[in-house]
Amino acid sequence: MDENPGLSDQYRKASPWPIFIALGLPVSEIGLVFDIFPLAVGGLLLFCGCIAGILLESNYAKTLWGPVLTMIAILVAFGAALLVADGYTEIGLVTRAYAVFASAIIMSAGLVAGKLFVPKQQASV
Repeated sequence: MDENPGLSDQYRKASPWPIFIALGLPVSEIGLVFDIFPLAVGGLLLFCGCIAGILLESNYAKTLWGPVLTMIAILVAFGAALLVADGYTEIGLVTRAYAVFASAIIMSAGLVAGKLFVPKQQASV
């Protein structure tokens, strides 16, 4: 009798990130489509944070800060695109762009706090 049925010996743990990504993306989309500011900000933070976490867990990134900085840049570019598109559409996109910028600002604050207060890990030989 196997103590961990369904799991191979190569993968000893299940990742929690997919469920949060699956929650973060629709929550952010609902917030952006229906212009619900707190829902859009929270969903974007959840989605982008989980993407950065899964990149770190799967060893595509050495630290968390590179993916977080990339997510911030993507959010700023997306918010700027929404502001530009606001002039060409009849739908009001300004508050949606502000929600995206707010997410980028909150993630930036987390990035700065993490760089200042999280101790660096010593490389093991």
